[in-house]
Amino acid sequence: MIRALRDSLRDLLPIILVIAFFQIIVLQQPFPHPGQILIGLIAVICGLSLFVQGLNLSLFPIGEGMAEAFAKRGSVIWLVIFAFSLGFGTTVAEPALIAVAGEAAKVKAAAGLLENTEAAKSLYATGLRYTVAISVGAALVVGVLRIIKGWPIHWIIMGGYMTIIALTQFAPREIIGIAYDSGGVTTSTITVPLVTALGIGLSSVIKGRNPMIDGFGLIAFASLFPIAFVLVYGMVV
Repeated sequence: MIRALRDSLRDLLPIILVIAFFQIIVLQQPFPHPGQILIGLIAVICGLSLFVQGLNLSLFPIGEGMAEAFAKRGSVIWLVIFAFSLGFGTTVAEPALIAVAGEAAKVKAAAGLLENTEAAKSLYATGLRYTVAISVGAALVVGVLRIIKGWPIHWIIMGGYMTIIALTQFAPREIIGIAYDSGGVTTSTITVPLVTALGIGLSSVIKGRNPMIDGFGLIAFASLFPIAFVLVYGMVV
């Protein structure tokens, strides 16, 4: 645990130095509430250490183990259902997505593009969250089929971005920024570890697949698909 704390402190040190430099040297102002900031910093270091330990002890082994078990059973249908459910479930629970969806609803209501009531904002934010969650589920389905079939990843990526460029021309202007941000918020604390474990575990047991070559790339799909789905969501809603 001491080593984990040391590693977390090392990883956070560049951020600490940047903030300290601009606060003290550029702005030439003392830190407000230094005691509170110190306590918060310690909490962040401890939390990051525990989070990384949790990934190594539980999330990575669980994801890899379930992917291997489904692959050994030889049931593509159940593997696809598992991939979709994993993508959908982790994305719905993603804190970053919850925050972005809520802010998007508030801004849209403030701009007069949405009824400024809690019910309307909640409905819009929920719709946005579930759209992104479905898109990540679909992305993992495509990613799993790519690993099984050996499809080249670059053709899927190029085709996806060409589709996004085309959809951008027809989508409402106010949804475009939200759509592009939605691709980033899906690749956060909950989704990334499980999705990575799924790809590595699956490619490790399928004959002819290399975990280094085929095990990665699912995160790219999880970032790509939400953009297209949210653009469509904006055009429909």
